[in-house]
Amino acid sequence: MQKILISWIGNTDLKASKGQLNTGVGPIAQSLADRHFQRLVLLTNYSAEDSQQYVEWLETQHAIHPDLRVVSLSAPTEYAEIYKQAVEVLESITGPLERNTYELTFHLSPGTPAMAAIWIILSKTRFKASLLETSIERGTRLVNFPFDLAADFLPDLLKRQDEILAKLAQDLPPKGPAFNAIIHQCEKMQRLVSQAQRVAVRNVPVLIQGESGTGKELLARAIHETGLRREGPFVAVNCGAIPLDLVDAEFFGHDKGAFTGAQQARKGYFEEANGGTLFLDEIGELPLASQVKLLRVLQEKKVVRLGSAKEISLDVRIIAATNRNLIMEVAESRFREDLFHRIAIGVLQLPALRERGEDIGLLIDHSMEQINREANDQPGYLHKNISVSARKVMFDYAWPGNIRELHNTLLRASLWSIGQTITAEDIEAAILQPATRSSNAILEKSLGNGFDIQSVMSDVAGHYVHRAIEQAEGNKTKAAELLGLSSYQTLTNWIKKYQVE
Repeated sequence: MQKILISWIGNTDLKASKGQLNTGVGPIAQSLADRHFQRLVLLTNYSAEDSQQYVEWLETQHAIHPDLRVVSLSAPTEYAEIYKQAVEVLESITGPLERNTYELTFHLSPGTPAMAAIWIILSKTRFKASLLETSIERGTRLVNFPFDLAADFLPDLLKRQDEILAKLAQDLPPKGPAFNAIIHQCEKMQRLVSQAQRVAVRNVPVLIQGESGTGKELLARAIHETGLRREGPFVAVNCGAIPLDLVDAEFFGHDKGAFTGAQQARKGYFEEANGGTLFLDEIGELPLASQVKLLRVLQEKKVVRLGSAKEISLDVRIIAATNRNLIMEVAESRFREDLFHRIAIGVLQLPALRERGEDIGLLIDHSMEQINREANDQPGYLHKNISVSARKVMFDYAWPGNIRELHNTLLRASLWSIGQTITAEDIEAAILQPATRSSNAILEKSLGNGFDIQSVMSDVAGHYVHRAIEQAEGNKTKAAELLGLSSYQTLTNWIKKYQVE
């Protein structure tokens, strides 16, 4: 069994070879002294000259002839580049060898945190390998990530690596800047963004479904800016805001004199989006007659302006969005089935904010930062902070208007609050819809962020005990019967337990 050690050359290793360390010989040389390997493969982003000098020095320390691989990285912290280079080297090593004839070991200590992170993820996914770390005090030892990482030469893994490593394990690039505007950390949104990244680079239509205020246009822009047409225009159209008699002119354009008032030729939305993306927001609002014409353009990839016979070729990507259940709309003949199948290729479902309990704190912070930044230069404006009790009110609220309602609530609260701190009372006054707007409000509380199911159950029990006493006009025996309790003594205990007045 051939034992192969694979490592990046680190700065500490180079210093050791030049006699610049006060103690130790660097993690690579120390690991060779502590353990036996038949083969050593070294990756380096340093100059070929420095790297070769290190190899020659290492050969004077140990009876081994390293296999040096000089690679090119734009920066030693670029995860995707490190991942690509490491995979290429590993495939070149293992490709000619028969399975079960070798053992791989990745050295975590030399190099940058990004390099260590990539060794970890590769050992858990594409290449079965042991992980090694080296310290002056403990020498060289095998580690079991992530519970046993603490060495002088092992860099601290960055706090944000979990998300990046998960994507690299799926051969996804790290999240691009276009998706950074989508504030999230909950699992549902992580899955959604991952799906959106995949569909962004494919030349297929996308349908984004979600309640009003969930951020459908923001997601559509991120897909456009990450996709193959990012250099082209992004044209957003609110289908529900176009008067029925202007749909053709708005979508397809018109020549001069095509109708009364058409004093000059005008491009339609399709022409304006040519070479880029046409975002059809609230596509479910389009009347059936307009859906037929839209379908024809999507099928033929050509458009004819009103008042003209000339066909104009189109190269447009369609991203549509709706807050309706289009499958139900199709079943009830309010939306054309052929158009639905034309646009519903990459289907993304944006969760409501009440399903994103982990994200509410992030969204509060992001909105407050935006509000303070935009109002900073306005006369008399005081930088606003939000109190803990105010945040608690926001965590408990169901947010039927989703992210848009959350942001507007904070904006109103910052407008009317006195002083620099937004209080719980300010938030309650700024919420336009009462928290008890429906019988389902108790079922829509956000999970996490201090959610306490015992407290919720107590609130429900106290609510019904209070109602029963009122309905029974204070008669405890009758109130107990209304509640299905065995006796008024049980009701008395409940009144004390749930502090019903």
